Amino acid sequence: MKHRIVVLGAGYAGAIAAGRLAKRLHRDDVEITLVNGEPEFVERVRLHQLATGQDLPSRPLRDVYAGTGVKLRSAWVTAVDADRRTVHLTGEHGAESPGHDTPGHDSLGYDTLSYDTLVYALGSTAGALGVPGVAEHAHGVAGKQDALRLRARLGALEPGGTVLVVGGGLTGIEAATEIAEARPDLDVALAARGGVGDWLSDKARRHLRTVFDRLGITVHERADITRVDAHRVVTGEGREIPAELTVWTAGFAVHPIAAATTLEVSDTGRIVVDATMRSVSHLDVYAVGDAALAEGPGGRPLRMSCATATPMAWQAADALAARLTGRKVPENPIGYAAQCISLGRRDAIFQKVTHDDEVTSTVVTGRAGARIKELICAGAAWSVSHPTMMLPSRRHRLATTAEPAAPRLATR
Repeated sequence: MKHRIVVLGAGYAGAIAAGRLAKRLHRDDVEITLVNGEPEFVERVRLHQLATGQDLPSRPLRDVYAGTGVKLRSAWVTAVDADRRTVHLTGEHGAESPGHDTPGHDSLGYDTLSYDTLVYALGSTAGALGVPGVAEHAHGVAGKQDALRLRARLGALEPGGTVLVVGGGLTGIEAATEIAEARPDLDVALAARGGVGDWLSDKARRHLRTVFDRLGITVHERADITRVDAHRVVTGEGREIPAELTVWTAGFAVHPIAAATTLEVSDTGRIVVDATMRSVSHLDVYAVGDAALAEGPGGRPLRMSCATATPMAWQAADALAARLTGRKVPENPIGYAAQCISLGRRDAIFQKVTHDDEVTSTVVTGRAGARIKELICAGAAWSVSHPTMMLPSRRHRLATTAEPAAPRLATR
């Protein structure tokens, strides 16, 4: 029987892992199934562009994986049973009616998918941190549907309307500058719990301030937002900031599915993995992207970003393929090279960093920075759209002496 590999999630990490596995392994030996809720690949790093009225290229997954042997399942993951090696799905052909036992469905009516090896790449969504009013009144840019809802809301604002972006990280900065550039008739502000861009070099911070001034963005630093209302937010000090539209980008949270399993997870619900992206509690599970807690340079966890999702996918796919085919598992420590922040369509910051993510004095800004940022985003999308182009054509056969997936370490 073929070795069944199931990949959950077709974001950058999952999509690249599935394609790389298809290139590494012989299709006579393995069956690779990619499960994703959306039928197309979504460029998450461009969702702030989608939210401001720009149209993004459509990349149907059926086209991406045509001829690769990867099977696609357009469905939503509702649960993972890591001990029975099954995944529960719904929504592939419309919601199933609970209580009907049919072949391939469990007693609750959900479709079940069995695996020999699981690659978990369900990513993350916006984290509200339990702040009252976020769910009712705020918008986000963590997913395609979020961005489309924000797009409609922005389009409904009259000139002079107030927009507040909450969160001073990369997503917040990109969202605020994109909105301010696309809608100069709006009053755009940015609120951050700490300093905005305070991790950047002096040159990069100065440029960021210059762009904020040029675009007319008001910055509220050290503003801890404790409540979101329909037309304002309230800080921990009781100060009110007007906001007809609040955009919440203050942190990310992983889907709770992993935490509900017997997989070992961190206190934030991320799956704890070793240097090959393999679960430390279940040897037949790999986790990549935002859903994985992997040790990076200096013993610090790799940050949740597209920049780390891609090498994590490479690492997991290469390690899994090596183990299945009886070859030496490659050792490729993951480090950093740069941080890129778009500041609208004609400006950006390209901040060079060290391998362990410390900023250097090398910074490219303005139109040159924007060109570099665009090349990086386009390259990431190309690597997903052409999942087997950058590897040798030879596929390896599974070895009879390959390390089995069945044994486990102790679960929590």
